[in-house]
Amino acid sequence: MTPYWQKSSFCSEGNSCVHISTGPPATIHITESADPTQATLTTTPSSFRALLHVLKLDKDPTRA
Repeated sequence: MTPYWQKSSFCSEGNSCVHISTGPPATIHITESADPTQATLTTTPSSFRALLHVLKLDKDPTRA
């Protein structure tokens, strides 16, 4: 099965975009389009939520 990659909504026009895909069994795959090695990070949904939470805190330190 070929994964469906979704481009980040924060991606501007250009070559450097984060792409996310889901796959069995309950995994999330993350890649960056400008990476010449096409490396893919595979994680769990709970770890991905934690990553997004930290990134949002970093963007707005008043959020907890």
